[in-house]
Amino acid sequence: MIFDSLLIDAPTFAAASGWEAKPEGMCKGERCVPVPRRDDGLVDVGDFARRLDMPVVHDERHGLWSVGPEGAGGKFLETAELPEIVLPDFNGNRFSVSSLRGQKVVMVAWASY
Repeated sequence: MIFDSLLIDAPTFAAASGWEAKPEGMCKGERCVPVPRRDDGLVDVGDFARRLDMPVVHDERHGLWSVGPEGAGGKFLETAELPEIVLPDFNGNRFSVSSLRGQKVVMVAWASY
């Protein structure tokens, strides 16, 4: 994608990239990238590209920006729903995380390696 600015209005960015602004972030199909909302309705293409590990190149002489392509190393959400997870509680009993559905949950994971 080639732009003359890294701040683009959302409809123009959607037409060029296929990524649409939604409440959960910039989405393409079922994939969504959480991005900060701007009050002016513009998409910060540079920030978006960094979140997907997409290269951004500036041609200063011509005042153009090249963004992309989308790579396999990008980070995006397939869904905002937590998959079914069953873990042992402090007493060793099986605990289903889905039993907390409808409540806000913070999950902290730690590994010694």
